[in-house]
Formats: sequence, C-alpha cells, structure tokens
Amino acid sequence: MTTTPPPSSSTLAGLAHRSHQVITEHQHRSGAYPASPTFSAYRGFAWFRDGSFTAEGISRYGDVTSANRFHDWAAGVLTDRRGHIESLVGAADSGRQVPVESMLPTRFTLEGGDGAVQWWNFQTDGYGTWLWAVTEHARRHDLDVGRWRPAIQLCVDYVAAFWDRNCYDWWEEHLDQRHVSTLGALYGGLVAAVGSGVVDAARAARAGQVAEEIRKLVLDEGVRDGHLIKWLGSEVVDGSLPACVVPFGLVELDDPVAAATLDAVTRELDTDGGVHRYAADVFYGGGQWLLLSALLGWNRAAAGDTAAAWSYLHWIAAQATNDDELPEQVPHHLLAPEHRAEWVERWGTVATPLLWSHGMYLVLADELGLLTGEPRQWQERR
Repeated sequence: MTTTPPPSSSTLAGLAHRSHQVITEHQHRSGAYPASPTFSAYRGFAWFRDGSFTAEGISRYGDVTSANRFHDWAAGVLTDRRGHIESLVGAADSGRQVPVESMLPTRFTLEGGDGAVQWWNFQTDGYGTWLWAVTEHARRHDLDVGRWRPAIQLCVDYVAAFWDRNCYDWWEEHLDQRHVSTLGALYGGLVAAVGSGVVDAARAARAGQVAEEIRKLVLDEGVRDGHLIKWLGSEVVDGSLPACVVPFGLVELDDPVAAATLDAVTRELDTDGGVHRYAADVFYGGGQWLLLSALLGWNRAAAGDTAAAWSYLHWIAAQATNDDELPEQVPHHLLAPEHRAEWVERWGTVATPLLWSHGMYLVLADELGLLTGEPRQWQERR
C-alpha cells in the first residue's frame, strides 16, 4: 500500500495565506463573514458561531482590521436589537415563559437583518462564542474592548437569562435537548467577558454565578464513562465536544475528563484524520468535517501532542481543491452513503469554500507556529 507524503511546509503556509485571502475576499461590506459564498443554503447569511471562529483565525493571522469589522458587525446586530433583548431578559427575570419563536436568531443576513427564510434558529452557543472571540481578539492585539462594551453587556444579559433553555445544537438539530457543546460555549463566553473587565460589577457577579452553574450541571449530568457527552443524559459523543476543553475551558486540559473526551472523540469519530460530527450523522452522507479535525488538532496541540496536531493539519490541507479552497466536509468515509444524494438534490454540492473551515485552518496553523515560527503555549495564555 502506498501513502501520500505529507504536504510541505511551503504548501501548508501557502494554504494559510490562501485561507486569509478567501475569507477577506468574501467578507461583506458590512463586516459579516458569509458562511459560504456559493452554497445555496448558506450564501447571504452569517452565523455568530461560524463567524466568530473565522474571526479568531483572521485575528491570529494578524489582520486586525478584518476581525474588527466582523466584531463591529456582530455588535451592531446586538445593539440594533437592544429593545428586543431587554424585553426578552425582562420576561425571563419575571418568570414569564418566552416562546422559541421570540428568541434571537442564530443566523442573520449579511446586512444584519433577521431574514425571511425559515431556519432552525434558536441556538445560544453563537452568543457565547462571540463573547469569547471578541474579548480574545482584543486581548491578543491590545485593543480597547470598550469599543464593543454595549453589545457585550447585552450579550451577557441574554446568555445569563437563557443559558439553561433547550435549544438547537451546533448542527441545527435536537431542539428538545441541552447540548454540552452549547453549554461549553456559554461558559467560555461568560468567563471571558468577566475576565476582560468590560462588564460592570453586577453583570460580572451574575455571569460568574451562571458560569459556575453551567460547569456544575455539565459535570453532574454531562459526563458518561469519564468523558463529556453530546447532550445531558445521552450516551454518545459529538465532534464539537473538544471545544469544551479548548478554547472554552469548561474542563481544563489537565482534568482527566478532558483527556477522556479527546480520546473518545478520536476513537469514535476520527477516520484516518477526518473527524465526523457524530456517529448517526446523515447530512450529505455523514462525511468528515475539516473544521472538526482542526478543532481536535487544536486541542491536541494545546495538550502537547504536536505530532497528532500536525497530522490533522496535513489531512486538512490534503482536502483542498485545485483552487486551494476548503470544503465543509469530504465524502471519503461516509457514515450513511445512502443519504448523500438526497442532500445534493436538495441543496447542491457540499459548501465550498466554507469560511469556517478556512478560519479553523488558520487557528491550527497558528497554534503550531506555522504563522509566526513559534508554537503557542496554551497554558501560558490561559
């Protein structure tokens, strides 16, 4: 059996530069990052979750202006909805039940509107992810995080009010569950907001209290066989779970639960370097997602296993098209191949490029020192 040699350092670095180019070329004049400029269900829309991870890659690349523009767009989305957010939070604080249809969307038009197309919209993880990403960007580049203070305060209020509500997960599925990856993002966002010093004392106190409640809930009900699980009370894992370790810190790297979670995801969802979303996935046949390989590689790098992290970077680079564009997923080891055709018929070929894939490639490349020549020391940055 022959094996393909790993990409050269120049190829890997070239893909990083191309990733920056793809992301910034498609960044909307508003500052929003479209999820994919060509895919029928994604073009014209931006997600806080996808965009925040993409902005993290751009921030690490050193393009402060592009990342600022995204965070300005996200902040504007929130402050434009100040009255609605305050009404939602007020209702929650008074004990009134808020219907799912009234909650903030998970995706917005590139101009910042809600959009008229029906979607699986109630997802809270993106708001926690943005809190983490905007404060991390400001810290990295020594920016005045006060630039985004009004939006951060609104976002903290919204997250603190609705963190314990069932909602859709990263994959816009299972509204009836509380998802551990979602809870991890909310925890990471609240802790980051408090640590930035941008919120007032009362908000900081509430955010800190909620963060501890989240952590206790997950450790009590979100762990099976020593590792994190897909949702509270489930038995399976999800490819998004490593985010609960790095970057969100719900479980610290030196906690046995962290190591067990990374190992469980690797064992159950990694096929030859490509990470699936979850074992029962049928979306486009259940392929391997580049961004999840980058996420697991990021965690391996942070834990000191740089050999594994480099392997993930090599695998991702090998999936690039002839134009050095990175897709959402690839079909080499489909979990449910009989379902692929129905999705192609419904929405067309797999999203390519996916800006989130390019953003996560930049994150992992930077973590390994490809962008700066010096690998990151996660523990020193925490």
